[in-house]
Amino acid sequence: MLKRIAIVSAAVALGVGLGAAPATAAPANSGAACTQAGIGTLKDLGLLQAAAQKKIDYSTLADPTAGPIFAELPSGSYLSLGQVVKLHHTNPELFAWCG
Repeated sequence: MLKRIAIVSAAVALGVGLGAAPATAAPANSGAACTQAGIGTLKDLGLLQAAAQKKIDYSTLADPTAGPIFAELPSGSYLSLGQVVKLHHTNPELFAWCG
């Protein structure tokens, strides 16, 4: 059930409905493409549920030169999934998968 909540939360954060578009559909803009790539990365790493529950310390994924998140974040950077989605739209250069 929690996994389903995490997936629904991610879909809502992306502003799309589950099953609203085929998996191969191209996102409407670069921010959406960046966000989809980020959600896909979290899913591939098995971190999507933890992200939805605000249980990821993003500082463990951040390195200003090596990435995959190109930033300096203090230890204990437990961001909400909504905050991370917003950063994908406003600052895609911070994420290796958005390049």
